[in-house]
Amino acid sequence: MNLSFLKQRLLALANKGLPARQFRRLAFLDFLRGSAVGEKVPDRLSAYLVEMSRATPDAVLGDLESHQDGLSQAQADAKREELGPNEIAHEKPMPWWEHLWLCYRNPFNLLLTVLALISYLTSDMKGTTVIGTMVVVSTLLRFVQEKRSNTAAEKLKEMVSNTATVLRRDPAQTAAVEAEQFFGVRLHPRNPRKTELPIKMLVPGDIVLLSAGDMVPADLRIFGAKDLFISQSALTGESLPVEKFPQQSDASVTNPLELENLCFMGSTVISGSAISIVISTANQTYFGALAERVTAADQEPTQFQSGVNKVSWLLIRFMSIMTPLVLLLNGFTKGDWVEAALFALSIAVGLTPEMLPMIVTSTLAKGAVVLSRKKVIVKRLEAIQNFGAMDILCTDKTGTLTQDRIVLERHTDIFGQPDDQVLEMAYLNSYYQTGLKNLLDVAVLDHAELRQELNLAHNFRKVDEIPFDFVRRRMSVVVSEREDHHELICKGALEEVLAACTHVRNGGQTEPLSLEWLENIRQITTKLNLEGLRVMAVASKDLPPTRSVYGVADEADLTLMGYMAFLDPPKETTRPALQALKNSGIEVKVLTGDNELVTLKVCKEVGLDIKGVLMGHAIDEFSDEQLMEAAANTTIFAKLSPAQKERIVRVLRSHGHVVGFMGDGINDATALRAADIGISVDSAVDIAKEAADIILLEKSLMVLEEGVIEGRKTFANMLKYIKMTASSNFGNVFSVLVASAFLPFLPMLPIHLLVQNLLYDISQIVIPFDNVDEELLSKPQKWNAEGLGRFMIFFGPLSSIFDIATFALMWFIFAANSPEHQTLFQSGWFVEGLLTQTLVVHMLRTRKIPFIQSRASWPLLVMTAVIAAVGIFLPMGPMANYFKLQALPLGYFPWMLLILLGYMGLVQLMKGVYDRRYGWQ
Repeated sequence: MNLSFLKQRLLALANKGLPARQFRRLAFLDFLRGSAVGEKVPDRLSAYLVEMSRATPDAVLGDLESHQDGLSQAQADAKREELGPNEIAHEKPMPWWEHLWLCYRNPFNLLLTVLALISYLTSDMKGTTVIGTMVVVSTLLRFVQEKRSNTAAEKLKEMVSNTATVLRRDPAQTAAVEAEQFFGVRLHPRNPRKTELPIKMLVPGDIVLLSAGDMVPADLRIFGAKDLFISQSALTGESLPVEKFPQQSDASVTNPLELENLCFMGSTVISGSAISIVISTANQTYFGALAERVTAADQEPTQFQSGVNKVSWLLIRFMSIMTPLVLLLNGFTKGDWVEAALFALSIAVGLTPEMLPMIVTSTLAKGAVVLSRKKVIVKRLEAIQNFGAMDILCTDKTGTLTQDRIVLERHTDIFGQPDDQVLEMAYLNSYYQTGLKNLLDVAVLDHAELRQELNLAHNFRKVDEIPFDFVRRRMSVVVSEREDHHELICKGALEEVLAACTHVRNGGQTEPLSLEWLENIRQITTKLNLEGLRVMAVASKDLPPTRSVYGVADEADLTLMGYMAFLDPPKETTRPALQALKNSGIEVKVLTGDNELVTLKVCKEVGLDIKGVLMGHAIDEFSDEQLMEAAANTTIFAKLSPAQKERIVRVLRSHGHVVGFMGDGINDATALRAADIGISVDSAVDIAKEAADIILLEKSLMVLEEGVIEGRKTFANMLKYIKMTASSNFGNVFSVLVASAFLPFLPMLPIHLLVQNLLYDISQIVIPFDNVDEELLSKPQKWNAEGLGRFMIFFGPLSSIFDIATFALMWFIFAANSPEHQTLFQSGWFVEGLLTQTLVVHMLRTRKIPFIQSRASWPLLVMTAVIAAVGIFLPMGPMANYFKLQALPLGYFPWMLLILLGYMGLVQLMKGVYDRRYGWQ
């Protein structure tokens, strides 16, 4: 740290009368708050972290006003009041006014505002009112809907909030500590209270206990560690974990991420345990400084956002071409350029899908609510569309295809014969390990025979343990039954345990591990694997009682004792769920760290179509192109490392697939982040839940398939609005161009276009609640801006045919063929135009025959009927003069009915042509 700066800051604080022990902390926070984050974290932050790394534990405790037994609740509350919660700034909910601005700020609302302003400047108050109403309604609906969705999402997130294990002192312990400080002697032993706190409640000075599977909740200084391995990939991009120690071995290190006794927020505990102290929280952490730089930069659009943007700009491009054409045509033919300009502005409004942001948000929010009822928590609304677009699902085997209840099926010697001694050793290993207990440990500890007949724990005492990690794939404990004897018991994956063995137990004798023995061992274990059993090896060795601390180096010269064989039966729902996913066009690939033979057996039992098996060691030899080619013909990927899982996901995505990944373990976190949609479960480790976009409260593929269907319903309803609006508006503008070329007056006044467009948009507000045809749910759905443009050009002019028929009807039959009778002409086209627009909602929402083969939801039926009635009422009722309309003769309505029937028949016919040529969706 810059000492001259620190001294100046200390003097300034001293002049304020602050206690001396607060100086350094406040000085650090002061300069950090004012520092700018550029390409790296501030130099002063790096200097602070280096200094905390070099300081003695007592100095760190004093600097942070803490104690080896932790903070008292009062101390923690006071610090939190001063410093705020332990949350990165971008995670905090935005103020309401900022949220309201974001709801307003989209290309369409900005365009409408410009149009409203021009209308106001040209004294067109009615136009200004209608356009302003559109903007206000669209913005407020989106604001209210997103506010409700965000509130619901926050409540759901609380169900899966992450916590940290913290030491707290109660008031009596706090008083004892103060008395000891006064007298200088320890009065009596203390026992601080362990408590689980939400990560956001942590403050500098908190004593935090770490174990395998934990997220590092803040920047920490390690006081004590046992085989502690940390994954810093979120900060450094390095996939391999690094080991942390209580002391920094190289005093010359200045890069914070290379300090051996510091852990950083955003990293993960892979294995081991530690006791540590919080030195920085929230934005004052290394991660917070990086996050500030990241949030300052533009975020790369997601696939969903890119799709919406492409569609939006496609519609705007249509508007930018059609509006000038309308202006020029009406200006030259009518001679009134002011009126022509106002009419062209109305056309621009009519072409603008101003309700698109609200419709998109409403459909996504409605999907999130429906999924929450099916025990699916949506952390990010846009993930729902990705759910529907997913065409490949990568999933683990254990607990997903199979039950989360592994049973201990056999305990055998190296010949595959039952052996109680192997069972006893496995029990001691599982009982005394303090790391993350997996399902195999639980199965051993829950074994009925052990609970009823064995009382091993009272006969042995634990000396030490060597925790599990994903590199060794084994773990060991050292126990003692007699004071003159230590015994190391190791259990883990077969190949990894064999790698540490030099002998085997043959009956009562110990023999060297020869090639002949290896061949025999592999034959026996392969036979067990083919029966669907997962095999774990158990080995041991005797040690003299000369030490109390052991490490990985002691896992050598072991004697193989036998095997533990576990059965993980498939879930009853797995087979139908896999079939349902297949019917939905989703290919399932199994990515597992487990044995390929066991995985193959389980996959066959659940009916998964297996195209090929690929081992982890082979993947490292492939280029990305070779891996993609191999992955296309592979269903099972076995013996994978976390980095290999992530690479497979990235390669699949890079070739146009929308990839989902379902996992719940520490080793799944990077793949969850790499996938288009990360799926985890509420029982997953913290880091997996944090990385996921969607969290299942029930670990079942059947629930997942329901989520896929809901995602496709959501997308289908969004696409309905865009197709209907785009084609209908394009058809109207095309009709305007034709009419403007031949009529001596405007075919419709600007106010008519604006009211018609507003009523049409209101009729579609309930589209998020519409029914979806089954065939639209049978395959993944993706954005296709090119296809939307083709759809507009194909179906838009169809309505123009019947608009022109209406022009002829009004001109020749009802003699509305002069400027004196233009109001009658405009009223006739207003009613026909609104009814065809409303009718197109039902015609284009389905490939089938509307009202007969496919019926809209009752809210949409009611809403469109109401809007149609309002459209007829406006010219026929008392408000006709206000909107510059007039009552239509009763003879008009039979003609209008014929026009509508003809329009329905032609659209239905052309739907078949379009479907055969391009496909409907």
